[in-house]
Amino acid sequence: MHTILGAGGAVANALTRELSGRNETIRLVSRKPVTGDAKNVSWQKADLLNAADIMQAAKGSTVIYLTAGLVYDKKIWAAQWPVVMQNAIDAAKETGARLIFFDNVYSYGLVNGPMTEDTPYNPCSKKGEIRAKIATNLMDEAKAGNIRASIARAADFYGTENLNGILDIMALDKFAKKQKAQWIGDPGKLHNFSYIPDMGKGMYLLGQSYDSDNQIWHMPTAPAQTGKQFIEMAAKVYGVEPKYFAIKKYMMNLFGVFNKPVAEIAEMYYQYDHDYIFDSSKFEKAFNMRPTSYEAGIKTMAETLYKPAAK
Repeated sequence: MHTILGAGGAVANALTRELSGRNETIRLVSRKPVTGDAKNVSWQKADLLNAADIMQAAKGSTVIYLTAGLVYDKKIWAAQWPVVMQNAIDAAKETGARLIFFDNVYSYGLVNGPMTEDTPYNPCSKKGEIRAKIATNLMDEAKAGNIRASIARAADFYGTENLNGILDIMALDKFAKKQKAQWIGDPGKLHNFSYIPDMGKGMYLLGQSYDSDNQIWHMPTAPAQTGKQFIEMAAKVYGVEPKYFAIKKYMMNLFGVFNKPVAEIAEMYYQYDHDYIFDSSKFEKAFNMRPTSYEAGIKTMAETLYKPAAK
């Protein structure tokens, strides 16, 4: 049985679709109900901060996927992420299930050159420090032979169902509404975006491969392009002029005084005024999977989640 801790998010939903399409038995675990159309999908209520809840939810699992997304607040992350990770580790120990943690790149900090699975942790943000701590905890348990675990790491998302991705919010949704796009930082710098459906497939493949355990994997992600290239590509798909407004850090800091989520994003501004190059060649070679091109992904979004406004 495949158990998804933190069900209901974009990556969890994509993974559920992949597993369900292959008739795998799936248990969705979250505080709020998550519906599944297939007979092989069930939901169990649990609080990821409650060890007993997670232990109960994990019973009978062969693979546990930790895909949770906590409130984007460094104080909440500091208090809750270590607890969530330890509960997942303890559940894996108790059940013998493999544990796959879906992570981001915050732990690397500012990297001069490509980010690879061997890039050392050098966080330059509070959220990065927290991510580095829990990732280290997980892999230390794996190295000690206490569990079989892996980390699936992705770049910034696009293709989200709930406007959580920067590219979705700032460009696709704006162009769909015939509005001017926005861009955080320097549009001349390189950046990668991981396509949500590819994340679901990538997680599925890790779940099927026992040999992938006890490693870090960068999920299949198309090569980095500049912000300007993304804007022009999206504008072409939507048939609009590639007009955009670049958001500077001082603007975010100023607005962040009145808007806490913006203040939290401002802490990560270094990712947008420097090149951000995410290398997923290890995964692509190991699983013979090519990531969806940005052109194809944006076109699909324009036909589904972010359709152009009616004329």
